Amino acid sequence: MRPLEGITILDLSRVLACPFATMILAEMGAEVIKVEQPGSGDETRGFEPFAQAKDGGEEISGYYMAFNRSKRSITVNLRSEEGRAVIRDLATKADVLVENFPVGTLKRRGLAHADLAPLNPGLIYVSCTGFGQSGPYARRKGYDTVFQAMSGLMSLTGERGGGPVKPGLPVADLTSGLWVTIAILSALQGRTKTGKGGHIDVSMFDAQVSQLTIAAARFFALGEVPPRLGTEHPGRVPSASFRCSDDKWLHITVSDQHWEPLCRALGLDGLLADSELGTNSGRVARREDVMRGITAAMEKLTRAQAFAALDGAGVPAGPLFSLDEVMADEHVQARGLVQHFEHPTLGEFPGLRLPLRFDGWEDPRFGRPPLLGEHTEEVLRERLGMDAARVAALRENGAL
Repeated sequence: MRPLEGITILDLSRVLACPFATMILAEMGAEVIKVEQPGSGDETRGFEPFAQAKDGGEEISGYYMAFNRSKRSITVNLRSEEGRAVIRDLATKADVLVENFPVGTLKRRGLAHADLAPLNPGLIYVSCTGFGQSGPYARRKGYDTVFQAMSGLMSLTGERGGGPVKPGLPVADLTSGLWVTIAILSALQGRTKTGKGGHIDVSMFDAQVSQLTIAAARFFALGEVPPRLGTEHPGRVPSASFRCSDDKWLHITVSDQHWEPLCRALGLDGLLADSELGTNSGRVARREDVMRGITAAMEKLTRAQAFAALDGAGVPAGPLFSLDEVMADEHVQARGLVQHFEHPTLGEFPGLRLPLRFDGWEDPRFGRPPLLGEHTEEVLRERLGMDAARVAALRENGAL
C-alpha cells in the first residue's frame, strides 16, 4: 500500500505545474487518468530535449517524461459533445479533477465545477491558472517567467549592479505545482469531515507573491526594497559563494557560533580579532570588509582544500556543484534520488524520485510515463463499462 491508494484523479492539465502535482500524487499511490488531445496530446510531448528510441523510432520528449510518470493516458476531444460526455461520466467516479485551462474555457464546454458538482458532490475540482479566477488580470495569459517577473522574484535575482536574472529552473511552475498538491491533500482531508468536495482556485501569480516571504518581511519591517546581491544573503554575513583557486566555487553560510571556527580554518586572524565582527549584525554593517577578507583567503585554496578545512571545523559549507557533479555525488546515489523506469521504446531510462520516505507505508515508486492514449480503452472499460465496439465508435466520430 501507498498513502493515496484508492484516490482517483482526473487530470485535464497540460505542460508543467499541474502535471508535476499529479505526478507527485500518482507516485504516492493515486490513480491519475491523464486526459490528452487526440493526435497531439499534452503540448510537452513536442518539447525538447528528446531521447532517441533504441530502435531508431520516434523520439520521446524528456520534458514530458519528467512530469508524467506513473499515470494512465486517455485521449478525449473536449470540443466534441460525446467527448465531453465521457469526461462528465468519468468525473462522477473521480475524487479529484485538475485543470489549467484559461478562465472560462471549461465553463463554455459545460465542464466547469458548477456543471460537475451536482453529478458528484464529493468532487474536488482544482483550477490552476496564471492569475486566478477573479481580479483584473484573471483573463491574462502568462508563463513561468512572466510570473517570476511580475511577482518581484526576478527583481531580487542577479549580481550587484547588474540586471535581473531568472533562476535556472521554472520555479513559478514548480512551486505552483507544489501548492496544487497541498491544496488537493488538504481538500481530501477536509472531505473526510464534510463528505463534500468543492472548487479550489490556485493562481500561479499568487503562489509566487506568497513565496517572497523574507524579502516581503524586510519590506514590511523597514520599507526597504532589497537590492540584488548575487549569492549573498541580505541579512546574514557571510552567506555567499566564493571562487577558489581552481576556478570552482564553494558556498558558505554561517551563524555567530560558526564565525570563530571559520576564521581559524581560513587563517583570518585579523577578522577574528575585530570584536565588532563577532555578531551577525556587526558583520552585516561591515559586509565589504568581511567579504574582502574571505574572498582573499578562498582564492588561495582549491575547492577541495577549502571545503575540507571548513567542514572539518563544523562550518556549514558546500561545493557549488554542476549538474553532472550532482548526479555523481555519493550522497545522491546513497539516497537513491536517481531511479530508473523501463520505457517501451527507450529501454531503461532515469528520472528523479520524490524526496519522501514513509515509515509504515510503501515508499513512492516509479511508473513509466504513458504513451499517448495508451490506456483509453482500458480506462473506459474499467470506469464506464464500455465495450470495444463503443470505444471504436467514439474514435470513429472524433470523440476520442
